[in-house]
Amino acid sequence: MKTIDVIGIGNALVDQEFEVTDDFLQKHNLKKGMMELIDEDAQNTLIAELSELGELKKQCGGGSAANSLVAFAQFGGNAYYCCKVADDEAGLFYRQDLEDVGIETSLKNQQNPGITGRCLVMVTPDAERTMRTHLGITADLSTTEIDDHAIAAANYLYIEGYLITSDIARGAIQHAKKVARENNTKLVMTCSDPAMVKFFRDGIDEILDGGVDLMFCNREEAELLTGKEDPQAALSVLLEKADTVAITLGKDGAIIANKERQVHIPGVPVKAIDTNGAGDMFAGAMLYGLTQGMSLENAGRLASHAAAELVTEFGARLDKARQQQLIERVMNAETA
Repeated sequence: MKTIDVIGIGNALVDQEFEVTDDFLQKHNLKKGMMELIDEDAQNTLIAELSELGELKKQCGGGSAANSLVAFAQFGGNAYYCCKVADDEAGLFYRQDLEDVGIETSLKNQQNPGITGRCLVMVTPDAERTMRTHLGITADLSTTEIDDHAIAAANYLYIEGYLITSDIARGAIQHAKKVARENNTKLVMTCSDPAMVKFFRDGIDEILDGGVDLMFCNREEAELLTGKEDPQAALSVLLEKADTVAITLGKDGAIIANKERQVHIPGVPVKAIDTNGAGDMFAGAMLYGLTQGMSLENAGRLASHAAAELVTEFGARLDKARQQQLIERVMNAETA
């Protein structure tokens, strides 16, 4: 019997967000709009530079899959997260943060020495986010942190693309996929970042090997995966790897399709100040809609509105009350 809506596997990172200028990125040779991995010393140096610019804008438990599960849980879904943190201050913060939003985790039986991962999110005035991440102990996410019983009890297994940078984590993904397939748990994957497709293509192909039930990617990721510059052409290729594909198109909304039908989800006009986590929010909201029996159109509309709402403020999360209001607003508009 399935007792969990969605179980996720992903990095456990404490996200710290700062406002910066394009000049700051250029000065520090930071490629705009991309996530890059750095070591602890480089991250501490960057933190010192960022601290001179002003106060930290926001801090919360993050990681791509974690962001999606937070959104999912705050809409009302039942979520579980397999991840790894250290027994340090950041790790304790992370555990409590996910617990506070109602997400059960595999952390309860962990006692790990080391350093909890941290992601520095730098947001420029055009709302673009540039990230520099030190993975810390989450780089060693392994089968030890995977809860087989929880996977078997879940309707969906959600896999984060960022994990493919670690050989150990790639092994954990393969193990989790096997357990999911043996227990009729649907497979969902998100590319997470164009850099994952560009520099770790073999890892993306490993996740997609044998097919998945649902795939999330943005326009750039879809183009890199397929070699097609047109999202419509890319969609046709991706449907050979996934039963359902959702390609987000920024302000232009999204295209969602399966083997039988395709829908275009309109964008929601807003003034964006921070795009960090927009794709994660889209995935979490759409998964919530699907687990509640919504059609592709309604689940996509909820996801589009949620992502649009998110980019109007700093951080990768919305207030729970605002998410509940979104459900009512989107569903009322649909029935009007």
